[in-house]
Amino acid sequence: MKLWDKGISIDKKIEQFTVGNDREIDLHIAKYDVQASLAHAKMLQSIGILSKDELVQLEGGLEILAQQIEEGTFTIDAQFEDVHSKIEFELTKTLGEVGKKIHTARSRNDQVLVALQLYYKENIGIIYDKTEVFFNTLLDLAETHKNALLPGYTHLQVAMPSSFGLWFSAYAELLIDDVYLLNAALKTVDQNPLGSAAGYGSSFGIDREFTTKELQFSTLKYNVVAAQMARGKSERTISLTLGSLCNTMARFAMDICLYMSQNFSFITFPDELTTGSSIMPHKKNPDVFELIRGKCNKIQALQTEMILITNNLPSGYHRDYQLLKENMILAINDVKDILDIFNYAIQQIEVKDIDLNDAKYQYLFTVDNMNTLVEDGMSFREAYQIIGKQVQEGTYKPDTSKEHTHVGSMGNLCLKEIKAKFPKREKHP
Repeated sequence: MKLWDKGISIDKKIEQFTVGNDREIDLHIAKYDVQASLAHAKMLQSIGILSKDELVQLEGGLEILAQQIEEGTFTIDAQFEDVHSKIEFELTKTLGEVGKKIHTARSRNDQVLVALQLYYKENIGIIYDKTEVFFNTLLDLAETHKNALLPGYTHLQVAMPSSFGLWFSAYAELLIDDVYLLNAALKTVDQNPLGSAAGYGSSFGIDREFTTKELQFSTLKYNVVAAQMARGKSERTISLTLGSLCNTMARFAMDICLYMSQNFSFITFPDELTTGSSIMPHKKNPDVFELIRGKCNKIQALQTEMILITNNLPSGYHRDYQLLKENMILAINDVKDILDIFNYAIQQIEVKDIDLNDAKYQYLFTVDNMNTLVEDGMSFREAYQIIGKQVQEGTYKPDTSKEHTHVGSMGNLCLKEIKAKFPKREKHP
């Protein structure tokens, strides 16, 4: 069944190419299409297009489909082009002529658009919640290990003293920037496009405010052309947001891989969280963090894909938009999985004691020692030259007693302040 079927057969090769794997992908948005169809039916009844009895019948039919979707028994067979045609077919099969009325004042364009907006809205909220859990885990680890010293590096060269408290809370605070973007993406998709039909509205006297309230959108996308043009723009915004979050996690995963190596040996994990080698019996590989890094880097490329698909499209609907769904939905699922596994694994990190008497760390405290000379009245430039000369002549003896106390330093992590900064989730009706 095709919603656009006029009794003309289409070439099978053309059909296969244009449908692609939409049937499989549409299972992810099936429940949202049912939700939108129910809201649309209620609106049609409120303006007199459907009778109360017809609405009751449609409500019952849609409830059955919603239950099938929840139970995982709902399928989209090869005879259907997409989820929208499948749902209309099932309603018509069960209810007869009443089922055929569900498409009144709608186009498949605004059907898929509103289903995607609802999907994005719910899943961005889920990602927000998982990010907050991860954020709190990192702050807890920062508190637990706040006094454990960690060499700081610039250019991958030993630079200045740091701490595990600083390291964990640094990534926690970076997540806050990602949540700012999550909230912006959530606000972007929280606009009801239903009623835009094929992109130019409808001559029916539909009540778009009704469906906005029914579907719990914060507002309408009022202009019907703008509503259709939001497809692609929403995906670009979301992919930017996911990319930012994944950038934070990829960099953190890279640190972990580096710090687990024997050359650094700052941290380790229980054997159950690592993998071995088929040839080297001593190996303890951080595969989970390498895959987190790789998956996150792949997701960061998604924005480029969204841009290139939509960049030069004129106003109105184009079939190119169909290509946005698959990788967008897969990326959202991947981000949720990554947040879960990262949060699970990082809680089992084992922080090692680092011997700062090791020769490779002998210059870790040069800046601190130079600052002591400045505090004693010496100019910065003279202190720099004195410590530099000691380093060159091999006479430098580190003093490790200096404390860092300013806001945000390893002696003053401001964990409460960072926790308070975490953005509240966008409020929606």
